[in-house]
Amino acid sequence: MRIVTLGEAMIRLSPPDHVRIEQTSVFEVQVGGAELNVAAGVVRMGYTAEWISALPQTPLGRLVHNAVRRLGVGTSFLVWKPAGRVGLYFIEHGASPRPSRVVYDRAGSCASMLGPADVDWAKAFAGAALFHTSGITPALSDSAAQAVGAALKAAKEAGLSVTYDLNYRGNLWPPEKARRVQEPFMQYVDVLITSEACAEVVFGVREAVPAAAARRLAERYGFEVVAVTLREAPSVLRNRVSAMAFAGGQIIQDDWYEVEIVDRVGAGDAFTAGFICGYLEGDLERAVRLGNAMCALKHTMVGDMCWAEREEVEQLLAGGSRFTITR
Repeated sequence: MRIVTLGEAMIRLSPPDHVRIEQTSVFEVQVGGAELNVAAGVVRMGYTAEWISALPQTPLGRLVHNAVRRLGVGTSFLVWKPAGRVGLYFIEHGASPRPSRVVYDRAGSCASMLGPADVDWAKAFAGAALFHTSGITPALSDSAAQAVGAALKAAKEAGLSVTYDLNYRGNLWPPEKARRVQEPFMQYVDVLITSEACAEVVFGVREAVPAAAARRLAERYGFEVVAVTLREAPSVLRNRVSAMAFAGGQIIQDDWYEVEIVDRVGAGDAFTAGFICGYLEGDLERAVRLGNAMCALKHTMVGDMCWAEREEVEQLLAGGSRFTITR
């Protein structure tokens, strides 16, 4: 089965060894972006994925494209602009009591200028099973929001399942605009993926327990499934993660994983990738467990992508040892 995603990829620059941005003379260069991370994750799990975005015909644009192709993700519907820029982001890794910090330099990127007429959506979705995007993409610009709206409508017309990660970014837009722009999209969404915090900020949904919030969202917008990622953060480098889903009155809650954090960026995208795989396999409980396992494993890997293989994920689900060397 083929999955299609839509969103921006950026060049990620990070100082090594917990050095601060203003201290460093060296940056490690990688590529990442929410929807690309999801596409890469489902490919690692054995599916086929296509990533739709826009890049400039420059060395930096080709750097991103080369990285995407190495991941095994398709780029047949990538929009190439004759000029423009690739968004950048800088990540400074912290340790308690100093939190990690992200600094964006992404304004005016080619992806932010993508419009609804730039892609032949019917052709892009032909033969695909599922379309995924997130709340980051419409936050980039009004034209990007229009592209998301066109893509969602076309995906449903083509008979695809649609997953949408709410993924609120306060640096990109205020809650009022996030709700105003995204609420009309929800009519096309089958599976909403969110955190408790994002659901509260964007849709004003706050309940005593995550399951109640998920139920309220499902009832308000008619979602088939609402999946909620859960996190407890006693320190910067040690967290606990879990996930739950609500569907048709049923609540599924996975166990908690204790994670030692090497790099937590992209953990939510790893959850989404695993969840999509289980969802397409027709098993909601497995979808939650696959997503949560991939999320946990992602914390141990440098970069935005979850480089876990399906065998590793299945071994974790089967209760394989998490503390001994694999020989």
